[in-house]
Amino acid sequence: MAGFAPEDFPAHAIDKVRYGDTDRQGHVNNAVFATFLETGRCEFLFGDDPETSFVIARLELDFRAEARWPGTIDIYSRVAHVGRSSLKVEQALYQGATLVATAVTVIVQTHSSTRRSHPLSEAAASRFRKLMVHGD
Repeated sequence: MAGFAPEDFPAHAIDKVRYGDTDRQGHVNNAVFATFLETGRCEFLFGDDPETSFVIARLELDFRAEARWPGTIDIYSRVAHVGRSSLKVEQALYQGATLVATAVTVIVQTHSSTRRSHPLSEAAASRFRKLMVHGD
């Protein structure tokens, strides 16, 4: 993954840390980090084709620091690769100035009726390429 600074990512979303997101130690439960990542992906992932949807084929999540309640999480996202029917998304989660997690997710577009991978339309591939950071 290239740099983790917020300016290294073209897409940005914000999610609220809820009290119920915390665990016994008072920090955000590890499982909730995946929900924050989903919030960031949903901001740009979904298109106009009701016959297709996206599924996660791989999620690599690195915890880097505690996140705590109350507060918000800034979710920064970029597309690292666009394939025939899939894309690789890189994300960084920040709470304030602290990088709390990084992730790489491989997402595959599937067709609703066959439940198998389905090629991205040129419009979708183009939309995702706009979220790529070049020159890294």
